[in-house]
Amino acid sequence: MVKSALLLTLLVSKSLFFSDTHLSEGNSINGKLPSEANFWLMGDSIVYKSEELHIRQLSDHVYIHTSFLNTDSFGRVACNGMLIVNGNEAVIFDTPADNKSSEELIQYITGTLKTNVNALIPTHFHADCVGGLEAFNAHNIPAYASSQTIALLKSKGQKFTKPIKAFKETLTLPVGDKKVYAEYVGEGHTKDNVIGYFPDDKALFGGCLIKEVGAAKGNLEDANVAAWPGTVSKLKQKYPQAKIIVPGHGKPGGTELLDYTIHLFQ
Repeated sequence: MVKSALLLTLLVSKSLFFSDTHLSEGNSINGKLPSEANFWLMGDSIVYKSEELHIRQLSDHVYIHTSFLNTDSFGRVACNGMLIVNGNEAVIFDTPADNKSSEELIQYITGTLKTNVNALIPTHFHADCVGGLEAFNAHNIPAYASSQTIALLKSKGQKFTKPIKAFKETLTLPVGDKKVYAEYVGEGHTKDNVIGYFPDDKALFGGCLIKEVGAAKGNLEDANVAAWPGTVSKLKQKYPQAKIIVPGHGKPGGTELLDYTIHLFQ
């Protein structure tokens, strides 16, 4: 009976968590979520949707932007980034997949939300993190990346019209009267993958280091599979208070995404 009740509770909470407010393409919703709403109960709300870009609000300050990357090995892949908005300032983790969808994201933030973008933080050197970087350069939005990421981009012959600002292990940036953090925890999907954390909403952007529950291992071309579970275990220990976990691909959730990723690569 206890197991059955627990399963029912999980199923109900999951259906609420992943419920969408469906919109016609290109439309947006300007309404705000209740300030006291519980993340697990209110679900995620689509606030913008086009063929190239979806934006969902997960909590008072946290959004996911999802764009689509055409790949030879995996087809058309949905790619997540995280957006933090506080007051009239924003910080973005990872660009959308290309300049067109990146421009859509910038226009939504500056036009609909009436918010300035303080910074962009690519979490590793792959195209799903930097594919739209020139759109941000065109708007004079500074980009920050780990020194490892910058070195790997250079080694792959990637050139951009503006330099990326480097950090070593950690980065702290203001977003309104709050702070957002980027940190290198260890190797996994790539040797340079960093994570993002916004403590006020207990939101952690794992990027491609973290898998959605049920996902396969995915692209291992630049991975350190042996180090991967240890890196995620370290991440889980460092941020035990995290409630919102956003993977690089697929649905967000809670700490079960960390546990799933650890077991997947053990």
